Parts: sequence; structure tokens; C-alpha cells
Amino acid sequence: MLEQSLVPKTLNPVGETTKTTCPYCGVGCGVLATPVADEQGKISIDIKGDPDHPSNFGRLCSKGSALGETVDLDGRLLYPSINGARSDWETTLKLVADKFNDTIKKHGPDSVAFYVSGQILSEDYYVANKLMKGFIGSANIDTNSRLCMASSVAGHKKAFGTDTVPGTYEDLEHADLIVLVGSNLAWCHPVIYQRIAAAKEQRPNLKVVLVDPRRTMTNDLADLHLAIRPDGDCALFSGLLTHLENNKNLDQNYIDNYTNGFDVALNMASNLSLENIIEQTGLSADEINQFYTMFAETQKTVTVYSQGVNQSVSGTDKVSAIINCHLATGRIGKIGMGPFSITGQPNAMGGREVGGLANTLACHMDLENEDHRNLVQTFWDAPTIATSQGAKAVEMFDKVASGDIKAIWIMATNPVDSLPNSSAVEAALEKCPFVVVSDVVEHTDTIRYANVKLPALAWGEKDGTVTNSERRISHQKAFLSAPSEATSDWWQMCEVAKHMGFATAFNYTNVSEIFKEYAALSAHQNNDTRDFDIGAYADIANDEYETLKPFLWPLTKDTAQKGNIISNHRFFAQGNFYTTDRKARFIAVEAKQSEVTEFSFPLALNTGRVRDHWHTMTRTAKTPRLSAHMAEPFCEIHPKDAQKYKIQEAGIVEVESAIGAIRVRALITDRVQEGAVFVPLHWTDQYASNGRVDKLVPPVLDPFSGQPAYKNTGVIIRPFEAKTYGFAICRELPKEINAPYWAKAKCIGGWRIEFAFAKKQDTSNLITNILGLKKDDANISFEDETSGIERFVWFNKEQAHQMEAAIFVAPTPVEVSRSWAVDLLSTRHEDPQERFRIIAGRPSQDVPDKGAIVCSCFFVGANEIADAVKAGNISVQAIGKCLNAGTNCGSCKSEISQIISENQAIAAE
Repeated sequence: MLEQSLVPKTLNPVGETTKTTCPYCGVGCGVLATPVADEQGKISIDIKGDPDHPSNFGRLCSKGSALGETVDLDGRLLYPSINGARSDWETTLKLVADKFNDTIKKHGPDSVAFYVSGQILSEDYYVANKLMKGFIGSANIDTNSRLCMASSVAGHKKAFGTDTVPGTYEDLEHADLIVLVGSNLAWCHPVIYQRIAAAKEQRPNLKVVLVDPRRTMTNDLADLHLAIRPDGDCALFSGLLTHLENNKNLDQNYIDNYTNGFDVALNMASNLSLENIIEQTGLSADEINQFYTMFAETQKTVTVYSQGVNQSVSGTDKVSAIINCHLATGRIGKIGMGPFSITGQPNAMGGREVGGLANTLACHMDLENEDHRNLVQTFWDAPTIATSQGAKAVEMFDKVASGDIKAIWIMATNPVDSLPNSSAVEAALEKCPFVVVSDVVEHTDTIRYANVKLPALAWGEKDGTVTNSERRISHQKAFLSAPSEATSDWWQMCEVAKHMGFATAFNYTNVSEIFKEYAALSAHQNNDTRDFDIGAYADIANDEYETLKPFLWPLTKDTAQKGNIISNHRFFAQGNFYTTDRKARFIAVEAKQSEVTEFSFPLALNTGRVRDHWHTMTRTAKTPRLSAHMAEPFCEIHPKDAQKYKIQEAGIVEVESAIGAIRVRALITDRVQEGAVFVPLHWTDQYASNGRVDKLVPPVLDPFSGQPAYKNTGVIIRPFEAKTYGFAICRELPKEINAPYWAKAKCIGGWRIEFAFAKKQDTSNLITNILGLKKDDANISFEDETSGIERFVWFNKEQAHQMEAAIFVAPTPVEVSRSWAVDLLSTRHEDPQERFRIIAGRPSQDVPDKGAIVCSCFFVGANEIADAVKAGNISVQAIGKCLNAGTNCGSCKSEISQIISENQAIAAE
């Protein structure tokens, strides 16, 4: 285990800053990473936002701010292995190549597949796409970005002829109306939220409408919240199109000169009466009319949409309905106007551009366009080219299950957790003859099924480009050395390609050569026939690539020859779409009532993200501050539903659909509508006993995009009738936690564990099952037979001031301040008498109880903020001055604002 003791090594000396980009969401923030040394000479990485990067201008969210705390090598996959045994790279990669070649020889090219990720870089994507489509000859390559933005791709291609985001982030700051549809910016894209909030503060006349079934933290910014029913968006925007026509708010000149199909689309939309719209949306006539009037009367309007639109059985139609309204008003491609799809992953856009989807070719060329296929095949000098769409994400794993796909390579993603019907995905991989997984972590729910494990480079170690939601390409630079035997994804694929017999085409020596080829292909025989063109970099030298600055595409060779490498290009203000006649297409959308949930599963499950965690937590779970805000999986339940189903606050709830069931903590709140529940997507078997929400989501897909519907699954809830609840903190995590419900999270100094049992437990067995300790070894204990409350504390035998563990047990949810309890692990307990106060389960009077952590950057709790409000600090700025909360990344500002609102009445008394 020598490798596990390695610490990251920096490429640059202490104090030398590297400009790179954040590896989280699609905002694409610039990051400054600087090695710093403490007094003992220990090296850490200081992270700041890059004030010169045009995506964030120095802002970062909580996740980005904590990046320096995630680059350790704890839990890293550091060497290749075959069937669990350590191997060398040559043997391992030759095995992968031989297995793929043998499978193709016996069963054809469609018997193998790549499942890739928006976490890999564009150069990695390019090599994977080239190998699969041009040399293996199959289109069986798809990406986990299929799960977050494929419906946007399909909607763009239907309307524009290509997958183009027309506008830029700058438009959000020039708009007079921003419509946020199915987008919780405050938590999912916090820096964009902050940019809008800053614009609204400067221009109070800027209005924001939030269209979302939940009252999320983004609602703090909204002038109007439309709490729409799940999948009511088509009806809402189809009705808007009719309203625009009825009230003479159309741009007839734009419609006549630059579009086709308006009358057909309008006729379809006109079939909806106001009563139909009210029924499908669940909104009142007043709310609908207010929104329609705001949109109709505000020329500078941007509609931002995200997963709430895309992750639906009607996702593509929703995108089309939104785009129709912008085309009808000519509000596209102009400053402060346009439909704007904001992506979930750092390189989801790069994957779209490079052809990482099963139905596309590189550089926004079409797989089913013979001219495009010939162009790409000739450019690559490829022996073959895929001629038809491959298996999209869900279908791909269906084919693994059926045996049609017999060898699969999974890169930088965790489909056992993230795909719908994830238990079926797990079963498919378990029986697949050959599974390769390249990842940065040693243990995930997916990698346990790998025949071959390949250690990849993590953020900070790998080098390449990413594209954000506004088409801005940035350099994600390495500032850490590759640990042990970990290598880049592109190198792994190139070496496999060489062993498969394709050495000449994959003989790259560095990542800049891949980018250079990619840029050249984008410009090859283009002549403005394709939107994606970065030909300005077709001849880029290695040293120029090293200093590559963020840029918006397109950036053509002509641009480079003129010496202009700055682009603020917006598409389609004067038409020039990429259809055959260069006109946009209105798409007729039939708004249908969402299917009635089965009687046995009457609640609508919505899934999504929380503020401080990312995907399946392989990075964010490393840092205590990102687990301080939300430390266990939960289910938001409306108070009336909680009463109806006998769910108690903070109890454990079972959520069941037609295909699976999970156990999570109950969070009773009116943020969700009656008849709906919300469960976050992040928790895996690595961090909870049974919290994988995608076990519940059936593989129901949008028929055009193949994107799964994660936002509207029929479920039932019931209480998990626990007789024993508990909370524990420990310095050393036990190898195994044995309880029907548990969730673990890192905290400063150790770990925190929540647990529950259906039956009353013998305390000795319980302590062994949870902590692996002995009850009789506890230094302090408290047992009350009447209340059933039991508490035990262990101290270090050699260093008596150091707590090792504590456990709090009760017959009901444990009423112990978690923020206070986790602080005990990093506190010196010198006074023996003070130690006995620990079993009281709360801080002494001279130690305030922080309450639930709101500000992760400064560990400021809800109680502290509430007390500050009562003392007269009744603005977010005042709270910042008083407590520092919200003054670093700013991601918690909306929650601070909510706490202020809740406590202002008390402060005013």
C-alpha cells in the first residue's frame, strides 16, 4: 500500500499560480491554483477565482472554492489491474485491445461500446470518438451528458439545423426579463445566479420569473414563481405562442424572412384553451396572464432552461416550445435576448462538439449525412465510418443486459448510480463478459464490476480543453504531477488503438496535437456550412496551446489571419441558420396532459442536486465543509403528505416506485408541492446504506433525444418504523457499518454517521455494528431506561485530551446538535469535568449552538444567522459583516436571505 501514502506533488514551485478551469458544472469558471506551504513545510493548494476569466470574473461557488481540499490521494486508483490483481500498463492495455478485437471479429463492431463522460476533456472525447466511429466502425459511443442535455441538442437541431447555443452569459446582464425554466441556478449554477443577482441589484427593473414545481433557493431572486406541475412546460409555452399572436407581439419581419413553419406551429398551439393550460400547468389564470404579459411586453428576454426541461419524456418538445416563442418575437442572437440552455457538466458542450453522442459526428457534423461521413472518414484516413446511430446511454446498457454488447469501456462516470433503473444496469454489468473502467477512485458502485481497472488522471493532473454553456473553450491545465501509474484518458485510448492495429492514426505525443487536429477538422471544407469552426487554431504550436486563453467559438482561420482572437459572436440575429434553406424551423408541439400516476404510486418524485455536492460525490465527499450543509440523503415532503402518510420530522422514510425502493431521511417542507417529493441524486452505496435514488426511476425516455425522465416518477412513501435511532462521530471510520439505515460523511477530525434500526438494539451489539468498538471500553456513558436515551464517549488512551468517538442513541430521531458534535473531534478536552458535558448532547451555555451549517466556507450555522438577525442585522450584507457568512463564494446568500425573512418579525419586536 505504498502508493496510498503518496501525497500530491506540484508541477510548479510554491507561490507560482496556474490558470485553469473548474471541473464541476457547465458555467466553466476560471480558477487560480497556487501551491502554498505552511510553517511545517506541508504543501496545499490555494484556490481562488480567476478575475480575468470571462465566465466568472473571479467568482466561485462553494464546490469550486473547496477544490484545494479534494486533490489528496486518499482512495485513489493508482495502478492498472486485471480481475483484481495488479498489472502493468503494457499487459493491461494489450488485453483490452485483444478482447475488443476478438469480440469484434466474432460478433461485429456493434458488440463493443464506450460509455464516456462530461468529466473528460475534449481531446479525450475526440480520441474516443475517432477510435469508435472511424476505426472500430460503430457509433456505440455515448456519454453521461445524454442524461442532462440531449433534449436541448435535439431541440436545437430541429429548429436551427445544428446544435447551437445562440447567446452568451453577457446577455443575462443585459436582459430586462430572465425566465428560468426548470433551473435551480442558486444551487446548480451558483456563479450564474450571482451574476444575475448582481445585475438585478444594479438594475432593479430587471425581472426574473422562476418556472419550477419546487420553491427552490433560486426563488429568492424571482419576482414571480410559477409552481408548475411536472411536465406542464409544453402547455405553458404553447399558450404563450398563441398569446403573442393574439396580442400582436410577433416580429412578422423575422418570421417571414428567417423562418419556416410558423402557421403549423401556431395552429397546433391554438388547440389549447386557457382551461387546458390551467389544467396541465396547475397555475391560475392570473399567474399565466401575468407571465404572458411580462414576456410579451419585454423585448430583451432570455429564457434559461436546464434539467427540469431536458429530463422529461417530452424534453425535446419543451425545448421546441421555448424556441418557438423566441423565433416568433425575433428575440434571438441579439444582446439580452435568446433561448439559453445551461449544461450540467464542465465539458458537456465539448462532448457535443466533438461527437461524443451516439447520433453525432465530430465538429457538429451529422452521422447520417453521407457528405459529412465522407468528409470525416477522408480527413481521418479511417478504414471505415459508422453509418447509423449507435446505442444511446439507456439503450446501451439494455444491450449489455441482452448480450448484444459484450465488451464495454466506461470512462469517468458511474452508471450504476446515475442511469435510470440503476439496479438493472448493475445486473447488466455483473454478467457482461468484459468490462473496462477508467476512473480516478478505487471504489465506486460501478468499478466493482470491472474486469480491468485503469487509473486515470484527476482534475489538477490532466491537461486539455473544456467548453462551457456559452460556447467558451478554456484550457484546463495541470498543476499536479501524475500520481503513481495514473495516466490521461487520451493516452490510454491511443495505446489501445495502437494494439488494435491503428497506430498511425493515434500516434499523438501530446494533447496539443489532438487539439490541433480537432481544430483543423472543424474548418475542413466548412465555408460557413457548419456552425462549429475553430480553424483559427488549426496550426497551433505547443507553446501557444500552453498559453491558450478562453475564447468563444466560432473562431475561423480568417479571424486568425486578421489577428483577431476575440469573439463575442451571437448566432441568428439575421437568420443564417444551418438548415438546407438557411431558415429556422418552427416545430409544431402537441402539449399533452402528463400521464396520470398509478393509484398505487400517487406521488410525483423529482430528483436533482444539492448545493455543495456533485454527481456521485467521488470528489466533494473528500472535504468536510461540503458535507456540512447536507450530510445524508433526504426526501422533501409536503407537510400535508407527511401527515397523510404518518411521516415524522427527521424520521426515516421509505420511498418506493414500481421498480425499487430506498430509505432516506424525511425533510418536511412546503418547498415541494402537495403530491410531490424531491430526493437528491448524489448518494451512493459508498456513503449510504440504500440511498441510490435512480433505483426508483424507470427507463422512460424522450422519443427524440433518448434522454431519461428523472423529474416525474410515481412513488409511494411510508415511514420506516425504527425503534432505535442514532448519531455517531469517530476519528477512524470502521470498515463496515451494519444497520438497515446508515449514512456517513467526513467531518473535521473524522467522520459522522447517522443510523437507524427497525428493532430495539442491544447496546453492546449496536456499538460494535456501528463503530466497531466495545461498550465496556467507553470512558463516559449515560443510560436512561425510562427515556431509552443512551450516550457513550471514548477518549484516546495515550492522549487523554483527544476524543476518539461518541455515540448518541434514542428511540426517536436523536436531538443532538450535529455542528456542535462534530466539533468535538477537533477540540482538546483537557478538563475531565468538561468531558461529562458531552453526554448532555448539547453545548454548554457559554458555547453557542451554531445550528445547521448554512455557510460552508466559514462554518456559520442557521442559529448564528438567526441570532444576528434578531440583533438587527437584517440584510445579507449586514450578516456578511457580522459573521462573514456569504462573503466568500456567495453560494449561501439565498439561504441567508430566507433566514432573514423568517426572523425579521422577531427582530422588529
